[in-house]
Amino acid sequence: MSAAGPARDAEGRVALISGASRGIGLEVARALQAAGWQLSLGLRQQVLPPGLASDAHLAPHDAERGDEAAWVAAAVAHFGRIDAVVCSAGVMIPGGIVDLPDADLQRMWEVNVRAPRRLVAAAWPELCATGARARAAVDRQGAVGGRVLILGSLSGLRVKSAGSAGYAMTKHAVVALGHGLRQAGHAKGIRTTVVCPGFVDTDMARAITDFPPEQMTRAADVARLARIALELPDTAALATLPISCQLEDIY
Repeated sequence: MSAAGPARDAEGRVALISGASRGIGLEVARALQAAGWQLSLGLRQQVLPPGLASDAHLAPHDAERGDEAAWVAAAVAHFGRIDAVVCSAGVMIPGGIVDLPDADLQRMWEVNVRAPRRLVAAAWPELCATGARARAAVDRQGAVGGRVLILGSLSGLRVKSAGSAGYAMTKHAVVALGHGLRQAGHAKGIRTTVVCPGFVDTDMARAITDFPPEQMTRAADVARLARIALELPDTAALATLPISCQLEDIY
């Protein structure tokens, strides 16, 4: 048994995951599939990501195209239910508040903030149905309702440099999005967590910093914590989950 509970707890539960082709999103997909979750992956290219079983459902999805409703409809047609939405797709374009081109800020806003909101909104009726099943459970303390997990960043909790302020602006909005969804979903049995890692050893982080990769957080460890957040009962919800490889004085 792992810290997140036995794999059988997740058998039959369905998670939609964006950004699962690489990095943290891929590791979350691997962790959930290993725990018995069924997966619907929204991908630009319909190619099964490495390390995943072939029974994963693949659907076309581009965070800049606004096709979330079609993906949700395809997943419901395939599985008949949606229990969790994991929003891992994201983009980081370096630039400060003053000199960042408006087009770059718009792209980050679209991918990091608007696309997750649209995806969760499209899946909301299904998440509410999962929440209703949890509220009807005999053991309410052990009930697991609908779940939303959004990949934020420590940049959503503080602004550490002028050169990342534009990105931080969008990630602060992601944290606000998570809190808004918590408020909207609590009485419906839906719990939302925003995972806020610092430097994670991924292509994105290695491209923007010279911080030693061997000292960064591993994507697989972020995924382990994400799975715990998704599988905790309704009575033990996490609002934000900061994860740091460095000493931080923000929490």
